Amino acid sequence: MTYKGALGLIETIGLSPAAAALDAATKTADVTCIGVEKVIGVGKVVSITINLAGDVSAVQAAVESGVNAANLVGTVVSSRVIPRPHSDVEKLISMFDKSKVEKKDEEKIEESKEKKEVKKSKK
Repeated sequence: MTYKGALGLIETIGLSPAAAALDAATKTADVTCIGVEKVIGVGKVVSITINLAGDVSAVQAAVESGVNAANLVGTVVSSRVIPRPHSDVEKLISMFDKSKVEKKDEEKIEESKEKKEVKKSKK
């Protein structure tokens, strides 16, 4: 099974180019930011990948605009538009879905609070 829209990826070095890319991309076309991934790599360089979704033509325009804006501020490592990605690609990208990541973080915080309360009640 394949997704009918497109997936756009823009990978930058640092937050400023990533912010510029996302701002330009979302202002250019009707796309949605479906996730952001931060990786600390070799030489402790921070790489940020922005994941965009929408219609194929919208994602193409958004990625092009985002790359141009990011290049004015910093370095773009790579970019790619995947039209109609296979469902297996969607599974990979869903790992970085903002709402899922935020929910997991909230669950970890709540779990930590509960453990602290249990320790306090045992004393």
